Amino acid sequence: MENKLIAVSACLIGVNCKYNGKNNLNFKVIDYLQGKEVILICPEELGGLTTPRLSSEIQNDGSVINKSGLDVTDNFISGAKKALEIMRNTNCQCVILKDGSPSCGYKNIYDGSFTGKRIRGQGVTARYLKENGIKIIDLET
Repeated sequence: MENKLIAVSACLIGVNCKYNGKNNLNFKVIDYLQGKEVILICPEELGGLTTPRLSSEIQNDGSVINKSGLDVTDNFISGAKKALEIMRNTNCQCVILKDGSPSCGYKNIYDGSFTGKRIRGQGVTARYLKENGIKIIDLET
């Protein structure tokens, strides 16, 4: 039986929680979620970052730095842990994430140079959820 409880990056269903105060509304995601119970997560907000906030990227050493050079790694780790806690508390086993994000990117992330270049990689939350047995639903392929 298909699990009807799914966590989803809140920006994908129109919540204005992106770094720039906007969203990544995705109608494919909304269509997929029809008839399912949804848990909204924004790991960056869960980790204590404000909206809007400076954009952040993962560096070669694994740290997360915002555009002004401030290390926000601890915020990203905290948000990942809180997202997993929410999912575990509700017995949610799968998630739809926003690819490209330094927290939710599950196939690609930005390269850390703040030049818009993407590379293969996983964001902090995507990696943490996957390591803890959460299935990432890929709606982009």
